[in-house]
Amino acid sequence: MSLKKIEIIYEDNDIIVVNKPANFLSTSDRFDKEKPNVVTYLRERYEEVFTVHRLDKETSGILCFARTSAAHKDLSQQFQDRKVKQLYWVIIQGILIPTEGSIDKAIAPHPVIQGKVIVTNKGKKSLTHYKVVEQFKNFCLVEADIKTGRTRQIRVHFESIGFPLAVDKIYGSYSAFNLSQIKFKGFNLGKDQEERPLMTRTSLHSYQLDIIHPSTKESTTFLAPPPKDFRAVLKQLQKWNK
Repeated sequence: MSLKKIEIIYEDNDIIVVNKPANFLSTSDRFDKEKPNVVTYLRERYEEVFTVHRLDKETSGILCFARTSAAHKDLSQQFQDRKVKQLYWVIIQGILIPTEGSIDKAIAPHPVIQGKVIVTNKGKKSLTHYKVVEQFKNFCLVEADIKTGRTRQIRVHFESIGFPLAVDKIYGSYSAFNLSQIKFKGFNLGKDQEERPLMTRTSLHSYQLDIIHPSTKESTTFLAPPPKDFRAVLKQLQKWNK
């Protein structure tokens, strides 16, 4: 695993905060330990790290790890008590009205399809606050503030109100984002050329994390800029989809 692929945002004796690249697991795969993951990468550099929370494999952004058992206990309790603030940037399909709101829908694992979740009254309470950051003609950039942190929460919540993510193989309409989706006139490929997608993973990035530092007890904010593919999609939307 390349050392250049995982950016260390912050580290001290208690915590390590990283900007996880897309298509890296947060922790090791239960069946294939050789798959690239953040924990293995960190344990090659540090004596020990403790997992506090996770991101889906395709989701990029901030992950916080503890370096001591005491810090792990403190941070885990903060997540359990919902004292942590996690903000995501999400590129979704459509024109989202109202531009601010909440999605309060319980979710649960799909009864048949492993790894998928659904909205159901029999599920666990799940709450997502959102606001539109930038509106385009057919898409928009949204800030999502999750209050419950359920698995696949953001993806299934936006799909449930008719605004799936711009790229989402499971809950959306597209498995990739192509320039041809927004640049209709004048888009031409040369003979025998195939279009190269701007993004081929879930259009979701965890860009802000607020925690109480386990030792100093000070409120601390960490920020992670979106990666190249996310920025590329936004740039083209701003150019061709205003």
